[in-house]
Amino acid sequence: MPGGDQEPGSYYVGVDVGTGSVRAALVDQRGTLLAFADQPINQWEPQFNHHEQSSEDIWAACGVVTKNLRETCWDKAGHFFDLPDFLSWKATGVPARSLCSLVCKWTYSAEKGWDDSFWKVIGLEDLSANNYSKIGNQVLPPGASLGSGLTPEAAKDLGLPAGIAVAASLIDAHAGGLGVIGADVRGHGLACEGQPVTSRLAVICGTSSCHMGISKNPIFVPGVWGPYFSAMIPGFWLNEGGQSVTGKLIDHMVQGHAAFPELQAEATARCQSVYAYLNSHLDLIKKAQPVGFLTVDLHVWPDFHGNRSPLADLTLKGMVTGLTLSQDLDDLAILYLATVQAIAFGTRLIIEAMETAGHSISTLFLCGGLSKNPLFVQMHADITGLPVVLSQEVESVLVGAAILGACASGDFTSVQEAMARMSKVGKVVFPRHEDKRYYDKKYQVFLKLVEHQKEYAAIMKGD
Repeated sequence: MPGGDQEPGSYYVGVDVGTGSVRAALVDQRGTLLAFADQPINQWEPQFNHHEQSSEDIWAACGVVTKNLRETCWDKAGHFFDLPDFLSWKATGVPARSLCSLVCKWTYSAEKGWDDSFWKVIGLEDLSANNYSKIGNQVLPPGASLGSGLTPEAAKDLGLPAGIAVAASLIDAHAGGLGVIGADVRGHGLACEGQPVTSRLAVICGTSSCHMGISKNPIFVPGVWGPYFSAMIPGFWLNEGGQSVTGKLIDHMVQGHAAFPELQAEATARCQSVYAYLNSHLDLIKKAQPVGFLTVDLHVWPDFHGNRSPLADLTLKGMVTGLTLSQDLDDLAILYLATVQAIAFGTRLIIEAMETAGHSISTLFLCGGLSKNPLFVQMHADITGLPVVLSQEVESVLVGAAILGACASGDFTSVQEAMARMSKVGKVVFPRHEDKRYYDKKYQVFLKLVEHQKEYAAIMKGD
């Protein structure tokens, strides 16, 4: 009966008739209360100290509460929205959905629409009623203009003029990709200059990382989401790789180290962030060798929260090899470096999977919080062997959202035109090719780590 995360199975209704009300609950086979309803019961006092109730009224109240259990935050809902589509509906009163939200999150096909059989299999066939009105039967590409623009009510709330254009939305990471991937790169000596935009990979890196690659024709990449048609750039197919909790992993490794309080004190004394201090500390201890060589004996597999791409294995765990008894700032800085490198090796693994399937990638376009960290950026260039383009505007997600608005306003004829005009190159970071042999060897170790982890799991599961 219920939706959400409940597994198929039997559910039970418990009814309690009390003195003042009838109460009912929906309970699953594990005894978990899933929904609750109550209804007051009428009482009469015909004379002092005499109390009466109606059995018919009690029965009617039983009917009310059991019906209310079925009519929950589910049957009474008029619409189900992803957040971007909810916001555009609030702004315009138009319940249209963005192709981005429906294709990437709702199993919608840009070519065929909704699949009736899917909703029947998962027990939510009621969502197909009225031509799928609750979850969307008007679907628009990102950047399309919605209705008559901003409603008077929404305009008052936002402090903007009524009627200005509002665009069909994008998921935040996809907006980041849109904000960087189309920049005019002429004059920077990049291989992607004069080449199709399909040679570019947008990496939106923050708490987690997303890898957005596009193609003219659908490419199926094992372990990488998609292909989704027109989910980011109209007319192109999107593949979306990802690494779960990348920024969070760096925080976890640094903050969990015994030297973290000392790091905080040193960084505060120099009015620096802990990561700016760590980067400068690495430069101090590297001596004559490149900074990346400090991890020659320390290797990290970064899937502390499972692997999203390209292995698609949520059972994988993190691994660190090469630990010593040292707990000083040098040790913390090198562990931080090894973690950053591990994330970059994960990006390299995703790129290799995409290229094996048919993508051809020559340049990375980074945005998001981690792209502000020069060590993170340089390691991605060195380890993938590809140049990294950083946007002139740090907030690329906001630039991408503004590009949609520019298209909806009619100021540009296409998303592609708006991208080329509004996305600007800020800095280009090239790989240190002289270090390639070192990173190739570390990459071999990186792949061995997960290979060994799977072997260990097989041993423990064996007889």
